[in-house]
Amino acid sequence: MKQKTRIEILERLKAHIKDPTTELIYHTPFELLIAVLLSAQATDVSVNKATKSLFAVANTPEAMLALGVESLKEYIRTIGLFNSKAQNIIKTCQILITQHHSEVPEDFAHLVALPGVGRKTANVVLNTAFGWPTIAVDTHIFRLCNRTGFACGKTVEAVEDKLLQVVPADYKINCHHWFILHGRYTCIARKPRCGSCVIEDLCEFKDKVYPE
Repeated sequence: MKQKTRIEILERLKAHIKDPTTELIYHTPFELLIAVLLSAQATDVSVNKATKSLFAVANTPEAMLALGVESLKEYIRTIGLFNSKAQNIIKTCQILITQHHSEVPEDFAHLVALPGVGRKTANVVLNTAFGWPTIAVDTHIFRLCNRTGFACGKTVEAVEDKLLQVVPADYKINCHHWFILHGRYTCIARKPRCGSCVIEDLCEFKDKVYPE
């Protein structure tokens, strides 16, 4: 894909998706970190439902640690992989308290060192909570970038590296949110809604789907 086409795609998504941000509900970097940890293989809707009750009683590392694994499980039981997520969250809280003065570190290496935190979670926190020009790549963005031809790669890291190379600096802050929202609601996995897509004519996908 030519660079001028990429910029046109970004401009159209910018015009179409106003004030892009995560659909996870949070008020602090710590709440965002926990919400993103819970969102793996789960919908944002299910996470928001669980964290509404959870954050009402524990929205700091100390309060979360005081809950303990078993009590935490009761708040997140409706979310997939809740057993392992509860254990990772409690371990993460311990590390935040003992190593980071109960603050979420604004540092990629320190973030990925936390239990259950991978590249995507770290990049989401850095981008959304701290305003870093990082581009987190999840399944939606991986699919969209390969399908459209915007940034092709066989792995999540390859797509992330390509995006960081081709996305101009002015667009990097919001790129993740534009792509994830477009991938979640328009360029969906099985039957992409090409007929209502604002970048349909710029997309290189050969098997476009249109309503009959």
